[in-house]
Amino acid sequence: MPSQHHFEQLGLAVIETEAAAIDQLKSRINADFSKACEIMLACQGRIVVLGMGKSGHIANKIAATLASTGTPAFYVHPGEASHGDLGMITRQDVVFVISYSGNTPEVLTLLPLIKRFNIPMIALTGNKKSPIAQAANVHIDASVEKEACPLNLAPTASTTAALVLGDALAIALLDARGFTENDFALSHPGGHLGKRLLLHIDDVMHTGSDIPCVKPEATLSQAIIEMSSKKLGMTAIVDKKNVLLGILTDGDLRRVIDKNLNFNQTQITDVMTKKPVTAPTGILAFEALQLLEKHKITGLFVTDSGNHLIGALNIHDLFRAGVL
Repeated sequence: MPSQHHFEQLGLAVIETEAAAIDQLKSRINADFSKACEIMLACQGRIVVLGMGKSGHIANKIAATLASTGTPAFYVHPGEASHGDLGMITRQDVVFVISYSGNTPEVLTLLPLIKRFNIPMIALTGNKKSPIAQAANVHIDASVEKEACPLNLAPTASTTAALVLGDALAIALLDARGFTENDFALSHPGGHLGKRLLLHIDDVMHTGSDIPCVKPEATLSQAIIEMSSKKLGMTAIVDKKNVLLGILTDGDLRRVIDKNLNFNQTQITDVMTKKPVTAPTGILAFEALQLLEKHKITGLFVTDSGNHLIGALNIHDLFRAGVL
């Protein structure tokens, strides 16, 4: 059985080979690369990415990266395309083929139809003299000196090179389109960034009868009952016009216990925290999280411009919403 040292040597050799392949790509960022960007940018339809085998996996990922960064794109399996899926490609689209050999039979079968529809085609291959490269409107050289596989057979360095060039195209287009952080969030509403940029405090806060609150004439005992029933670790104290006067939290309660006060006789206004930290309605949930972290608290109330109580939330609400 090979030794640990041998495994480590092989691992480092793979990284070095693939790093060298990526470094060689710098010279491929040239006029052909720019022309490919221009064709994609002018596309009135979608970028249809084709690839078989390992190149198919890379093509699928590149299509996903393009789509998530502002360039509508999808992957089509070349083998399925010749059996009906070609109908997914329209005259307004651009075809982007990934084939290291440049001689993939399933893609070659589609070339006459692509040409007949006069659909622009970009090819990313390792052989500029191959049929696919020659048929393309633009060819991007993705050749590598050798694969990272010791047998120089398994697609390793070549697929890494293709992936990097695909990422380079996607990011160049992202910048050209003026794609922003907010645009990214809109295409990733379920992701962490989407939660940070799209979810508002109004979407996660407790409202109406779910807000823990008592009147200023309430006793400490009554306030504790309200806190316990609403389970937010705090209660608001509001006047007749629903204006926030103060707050009582679990932390305040612990400090009150040390004073040996009579809970049934002590009025809540005597022990509440006046001028508590609040959040205005309409802010991002992520901004509410920043308020909690800044003031080292676990909950806050939401108020309008007149300091009227609108809602309540705590750290657990933000956690469940995926903001954390």
